[in-house]
Amino acid sequence: MPKRSTSPLSGSNNVVIILKRVVFPEPSGPINPNNSPSLTEKVISLYHDLTVEENLKFYATVFGTSIEKNYDLIKDIYCQIEPFKTRKAGKLSGGMKQKLALSCALIHKPRLLVLDEPTTGVDAVSRTEFWDMLKRLQKKGITILVSTPYMDEASLCDRVGLIQKGNLLSVNKPENIITEYQRELLSVSSDNLYKLVNDLRNEKNTHSAFLFGQSVHLTRKDRKESVKQVMKYLQDKGHESIHINVIKPGIEDCFMDLMNEEDEFLLSG
Repeated sequence: MPKRSTSPLSGSNNVVIILKRVVFPEPSGPINPNNSPSLTEKVISLYHDLTVEENLKFYATVFGTSIEKNYDLIKDIYCQIEPFKTRKAGKLSGGMKQKLALSCALIHKPRLLVLDEPTTGVDAVSRTEFWDMLKRLQKKGITILVSTPYMDEASLCDRVGLIQKGNLLSVNKPENIITEYQRELLSVSSDNLYKLVNDLRNEKNTHSAFLFGQSVHLTRKDRKESVKQVMKYLQDKGHESIHINVIKPGIEDCFMDLMNEEDEFLLSG
């Protein structure tokens, strides 16, 4: 029996397992390829000992179709890995495995495609290419459900559900989630990033302070003259090259704020 890839259980993986039981019930009769959804878990059950072409033919056969019949659906994706069709799947790069997995999931023309963290461990360029492909598939009438730890990817979806510790914090369009953010958000940087985040977290009027790249995203309990107060506080703490700007929140800022509210609610209860 060929080796098949597996992935460890995770938070999003648990959600996908539940969906499998609800949306993907055990078939009681012959499979209708046109009504069958597809599930792509991190690396969709690729058989490492089979070649690229053999994996694709296997999934096409399972669903009673062929590569030739539905090639038009996968050609934009498959053409990028077709030159390597004789290579074993286990020898492919992460990005190429994801393209093969997506091709295998699409070969029977599903109405629903479920992707569990499909770009985890994939380089930034491949991630961008992958999402461009998903957008093209969406235009062909395929509904796509994606779980992802990357907030920049979440913002590319039509609707977003933010989940923390099994709790659904918000479900809305990305732009509506951002609109619901009610706090003033400051981007703060200085000459010592790690001292900066610790000092800000210890300031009495700080509501939250999280590292974002080379700056700290800060919210305060009191908005009154917040920039001036933060500047003076940091100068008194010995920071130099201080930059403070009021910025618009992103999905990740909203997620962090909702997580804070959830934790505060649990602590108060």
